[in-house]
Amino acid sequence: MPTIAALAGISRAPFLALPVALIATATAAASCAGPWVPLYAGLALVGLLALHIAVDAINEARDAETGIDYQTQRTPFSGGSGTIPEGGLSVRFAYVWGLAFAALGAGIGLWFLVEVGSIMLPILALGALSVLGYTHLLLKIGVGEIFAGLGLGALPVLGAALVHSGEVPPAALAGAIPAFFMTFNLLLLNEFPDVEADRAGGRQHLVILLGARGAARVFFAAGIGVPISLAVSVFLGWLPPLCLLAALPTLLLVPALRWSLDRPEEHPPIPAMGGNVAWNLSTHAVLAITLVVSCHFL
Repeated sequence: MPTIAALAGISRAPFLALPVALIATATAAASCAGPWVPLYAGLALVGLLALHIAVDAINEARDAETGIDYQTQRTPFSGGSGTIPEGGLSVRFAYVWGLAFAALGAGIGLWFLVEVGSIMLPILALGALSVLGYTHLLLKIGVGEIFAGLGLGALPVLGAALVHSGEVPPAALAGAIPAFFMTFNLLLLNEFPDVEADRAGGRQHLVILLGARGAARVFFAAGIGVPISLAVSVFLGWLPPLCLLAALPTLLLVPALRWSLDRPEEHPPIPAMGGNVAWNLSTHAVLAITLVVSCHFL
């Protein structure tokens, strides 16, 4: 029987803070547009956590099958958890675990489809493709980063805000854009250390397709796209002015941005990879807090 540590490993438990941050942003945006339903927020969180676990467990299983995780040099942020290569559980169990959580997430999505209506259908369809097709298809045709940005970035913010009113409020659209860029960059930076193992395993991601320097330029552009998108959203009136404070955590990305300009042929330093994660979570936290303060206390 797998241990709790093994289950946490294939579920990539340390990264499950991201769904919490995404739902916080979405709920805060929804609360600015009108009443929000705590039950819906809770179900959206459970569903997104389930889908996050699903995509990570399926990815761990596939990377063990192809041998990728036997060739990577693991870091706290890349190279897989090592659970299957170290004998913590089998590939088959990882697939069953992942598909069980995919079913849970799909069930919650179908419940929302009935409750909210067909407006949810495009978000749910793209979300399903992002989860079930990520490892076996999307990572092989050069669009893995885009669908990561959608499935664990923009779509959850849009969908989890939409369920409260049946429409996407402007603040949710404004939050979805930086969410896309941040999750896109979260995956992209973590691909640099694994590029040789990924190439041998048949993957086609941006670091392989564009080379280290080209992919680093994309990383830089997506990084600065976050504060720019926040500023544009404030200018357009989609976000209150106080939400400009959500651009401040971009300072945490400076080590990674400097690396992308100066030495992208080298593996990104661990502090840069950690700053990339902290930037993502902190931006969501500040955006959610400033939305709540602006809409309910000022």
